[in-house]
Amino acid sequence: MNFAYKTTARILCLLTAITGVAMLFPFICSAYYGEKNTSGIFAVMCAVQVLVGTVGFRLIPRSKSSLQSRDAYLIVMLSWIVCSILGALPYYLSGQIPTFIDSIFEAVAGYTTTGASSQNEGILTESMILWKAITHWLGGMGILIFIITILPTMGPGGQRIVAAESPGAGLSEAAPRSQDLAKLLYLIYSSLTLMCFLLLLLGSEMGPFESLINAMGSVSTAGLFLHRGGIAYYNSFYIESVLAIFTILASVNFLLLIFLVKRRFEGIKRNIEVRVFIMIIALGTFLIFADLLSTETYTSMEKAFREALFQVVSFMTTSGFTLGDYTSWPVFSQMILFSMFFIGGCVASTSGGVKIMRIIIMLKLIKRNFFRKLHPRSVRAVKVGGNPIPAAMVSSVTGFVVLYMATFLVGSAVISLEGLDLETTMSTTASLMSTTGIAFGKVGASGSFYLYSQPMKLFMSFLMLVGRLEMYTAFILMFPSFWNPNKAKLR
Repeated sequence: MNFAYKTTARILCLLTAITGVAMLFPFICSAYYGEKNTSGIFAVMCAVQVLVGTVGFRLIPRSKSSLQSRDAYLIVMLSWIVCSILGALPYYLSGQIPTFIDSIFEAVAGYTTTGASSQNEGILTESMILWKAITHWLGGMGILIFIITILPTMGPGGQRIVAAESPGAGLSEAAPRSQDLAKLLYLIYSSLTLMCFLLLLLGSEMGPFESLINAMGSVSTAGLFLHRGGIAYYNSFYIESVLAIFTILASVNFLLLIFLVKRRFEGIKRNIEVRVFIMIIALGTFLIFADLLSTETYTSMEKAFREALFQVVSFMTTSGFTLGDYTSWPVFSQMILFSMFFIGGCVASTSGGVKIMRIIIMLKLIKRNFFRKLHPRSVRAVKVGGNPIPAAMVSSVTGFVVLYMATFLVGSAVISLEGLDLETTMSTTASLMSTTGIAFGKVGASGSFYLYSQPMKLFMSFLMLVGRLEMYTAFILMFPSFWNPNKAKLR
């Protein structure tokens, strides 16, 4: 089987040009703040990438063949690798991050919205912080979905790219064409970012720069650190509320937000996933709030509730914002937060984790299995919200959950070679795979993974990509049958 190499090359060239255009904004920022070294690097990289990407896109002829599923998976994986390499160059060339592997880790953490850092201290300048926030924002919705909004209609190939980069149920219901869908998604995504920015700016605690960075971090569920104390630095319930609300909105299935814009309220009312999502947040907040008070971790009910709610939202949405030192909380509270690494937000959102809908389907499947133990001859479908789930989807969800847990165990085993304690090792793996960016143990709430070796950071970068692309897109390229489907047929 021949791959659509011309289309793949054209998309990679266009991505290169777009990455160059995106560097124009940190270039302006560096010029404004007088960062001469950084300003020159962004200026050169912006010019070179736009030139190379544009020329390559123009010179490579269009392919007449349509994109197949294999092409979509290959394009997605290559695009994320290329963007990560290009995104790492400003960190490395500026000298703000000393090694290229650390720079790769930083760039991957940016595009995957993990928000983690390879450094111990916050040494990045304003323009470099803006660059990381931009990579968060582009990666939150998907870098290739942005491409689809500006390319001519790609037909079924565009839908395959959307499915490979942002797996989620039901997005095709919102718009029949991939380009229309991508425009709807980015319109809502941009609107949420603008509203969050304006609301943060209305508070007296943040200036325009910090409001912009935090707005991009919350809507992309990345949670970029600007201060060592996290959000506690601002000591503002208003700021906490705005960030919590917008991270929750960004963690809801974007199909529901499209329905809201189109005033199709019936589709919102029928959705069980968002109800379960809110219920888990409410239950987790109550349990931690009660635990913090009963163990006298906090004596103030207001402080206990604020920190419990904010940290539960942070972990459930995988945004990775921090309000207090949750690593000093009782073990029961920490276990609730740790479990949220795996749950995550809703499907077709910017959050990570296994996702609520998959959890619901798995629980329904377990319930059916118990029923069939009592009634062996019964025929009973797995239903969600009264609707039967196709057997193929149930099988796919089961396979995903098994693969996710297997990757978690193997990833933990590999990271354990660093010789750190079990708490740090397992929470690091869960944090990277869920794209949360904060952990327990020695990593803690800092979001800094500096204590790991260079080779391990490369492996951890892979874990972030696997988690962001939801397993199959990353692993499918490792099968020989992907590259030689005729060989698989012979077997």
